[in-house]
Amino acid sequence: MEEGAGAASGPAGSPGLACGKRKMALHGCETCSGEEAKYRCPRCMKYSCSLACVKKHKTALSCNGIREKAAFVSINEFSELNLLSDYRFLEDVGRMTDGAARDVSLHRPTTNKFINYLKNRARKHNIHLKTLPIGFTKRRENSTTFNKKEQRFYWHLKLVFPHSHAEYIVKRVPDDKTLGEILKPYLDPEESDPVIRQRLKIYTMSPQSDVQILMKIENRQHNSVSYDELHTSKSLLDNLKDKVVIEYPTLLVVLKKLKNDMGVLGQDASESTEDLDSSSLSSEEEGEIRDSS
Repeated sequence: MEEGAGAASGPAGSPGLACGKRKMALHGCETCSGEEAKYRCPRCMKYSCSLACVKKHKTALSCNGIREKAAFVSINEFSELNLLSDYRFLEDVGRMTDGAARDVSLHRPTTNKFINYLKNRARKHNIHLKTLPIGFTKRRENSTTFNKKEQRFYWHLKLVFPHSHAEYIVKRVPDDKTLGEILKPYLDPEESDPVIRQRLKIYTMSPQSDVQILMKIENRQHNSVSYDELHTSKSLLDNLKDKVVIEYPTLLVVLKKLKNDMGVLGQDASESTEDLDSSSLSSEEEGEIRDSS
């Protein structure tokens, strides 16, 4: 009678859950061996009685507590929980598929019509946008789009921090965002990501007045490399006006006291893509051209 009362006391559909709790209570904690089990790890199936024991078992067994969704379960051991877990896994896949279908950057057209449209929109803002042939790395990875409804570019950006030998890709950056706002998650000593902050320590420990943003001037002679200085207080759109952009902007974040060290910057004239010939390509892109031919 007590078991029936316990099952009936819960909300609709809870008898099975109550039964599962009673079944789990028959097992002791496999970490401390002193209390009845309340939890069971979805990955290693170990029983635990408290959050402290859950953390201990994860540390001892190097267990992340995440169910291995592709793990084999025999038909004899297959339960309603396995069925529910598989159902939720299928729901997750459905949501990811639907999200990918809605993401314009993942299935945007790469036709000449689309490329010409981007160039025309950029030209109206005095931005000289140039694209590389299909097969080039920058052409493949570029996710820049133009939102007709908002009349706004969403740029694909590469941020290069040469003094820390670090590079980061930022996608869907609205053109009205200032460079200061774009760099805040990387250089702010308090609000930046701790991992990024540690890697960019030389930047975050320097005064903001010492940080300078440069953009390489394209279409110069191969033995001539020069940079434009950009302004952190201006929007990305304003900074790109009257400049040549090949596929997407690459911004170099340097420290004024070190910017003259071109060895640190790692720039050379071979990076120019003025003529789009093999002499101006990276070794990776040269290999891609050879493979495609």
